[in-house]
Amino acid sequence: MRKVAGSVALATAILTTGAFATNGDNMIGVSPASRAMGGLGTGICLEPTDSIFRNPGWLGRQKGFNVSFGGILFMPHVKGRYKGSVFGDTGYQSSDADTFTIPEIAITNQINDKVVIGIGAYGVSGMGVDYRDKDPRLAKMHTTLQFMRVVPAVGYKVSDKLAIGGALHLAWGSLDMGAIMSADTDANLTNGLETQWNAGGGQSQSYGIGASIGINFKPIENVCLGAYYQSGVKMKYKNVFDSNGDGNFEDLKLEQPQEASVGIGYRPVEELKVGFDIRWINWSDADGYKQFKWKDQWVFAVGGEYKVTPRLALRAGYNYGKSPIREKNVTTSNLNTIPDLTQPFPDYDVEWFNLIGFPAIAEHHVTFGFGYQFTEHFTLNMSYVHAFEKKVETTGTKCYANNPASCESATTGAKNAQDSIGVSLDWSF
Repeated sequence: MRKVAGSVALATAILTTGAFATNGDNMIGVSPASRAMGGLGTGICLEPTDSIFRNPGWLGRQKGFNVSFGGILFMPHVKGRYKGSVFGDTGYQSSDADTFTIPEIAITNQINDKVVIGIGAYGVSGMGVDYRDKDPRLAKMHTTLQFMRVVPAVGYKVSDKLAIGGALHLAWGSLDMGAIMSADTDANLTNGLETQWNAGGGQSQSYGIGASIGINFKPIENVCLGAYYQSGVKMKYKNVFDSNGDGNFEDLKLEQPQEASVGIGYRPVEELKVGFDIRWINWSDADGYKQFKWKDQWVFAVGGEYKVTPRLALRAGYNYGKSPIREKNVTTSNLNTIPDLTQPFPDYDVEWFNLIGFPAIAEHHVTFGFGYQFTEHFTLNMSYVHAFEKKVETTGTKCYANNPASCESATTGAKNAQDSIGVSLDWSF
């Protein structure tokens, strides 16, 4: 059962920006205004936070001095299932890791009529999956991972029609693989006897760097066009996993993928603005995700804001991105190398990793929120995001490392639904 335990532990290492209201493991948006409008932020600027994190092309249009501070209460509803022809069916078991808080802060300062600088810090990951009190056939997985970015940025207003910007993305990640159950015999998978617990290499921290560039163009007064490119961020967590059981903990490479986006914003009347963004997320070329056979995503976001009064703005939106993890009928038994682990893993184990350890499968999101300007300088923004439950199941043949002759027809499945509430306190001077 060592490879089964390895499957669980390896899956935990891939939880980079886990189970937020997500496109894969990327957040649909950072600020409450963006999240309330389906994750917009490319072709329409909503808050200083979005001009730093999403499209720095907007930064050059920020006025004065702005501070935004807030966070997200994220509540995932994750379930996993394993059904084997020999070891039976666990049914769908709920992960006990169901509540997380995610901070954000952003500051922008207009230096002159042309130049605006800003800095933001965002928790863009904060997920754990906890099956310790669940059926042992789910290997009692328990994981925690945090990932954040500190983003200094600068924007330049070329003209009334054109603004450009760029940012550095200084990334920090922290991974604890917890304790993973392994068993000496296949029978222990069902009766839990003579199990042993193999801890990971402890808390591992890693640092990475990336960059983004963006552009904002206003061909006419009530239309805005935007585009940005964000590079990948390479990360390596040291001494996190012993894939072959030799007592030596190995490193795990994990790259947050590059992405690009285009969008449009339109204000038909003074009280109403709407927008539409398209994002491409390049999972299939990122170290770690590539080996786990993730598909690239095309994400579509649409949203709007209507000012009921000069102080109160109501917002709504929708976000869709097809899951990068797809249902499969696994008929091959190729071995897959995961950087930098020693032990390769069969095709079915890779799918097991994705669905039990890393069910980043949410697709459809509906979003709502509001902003209320209490004073000339202070505004409260709030958002609610619901990701409808998505189920993915994969079938194939599961074989056990300690007894290659012991194989069974198996189905592995995951369900994922999500709710989140965001709030920010914004000051402008």
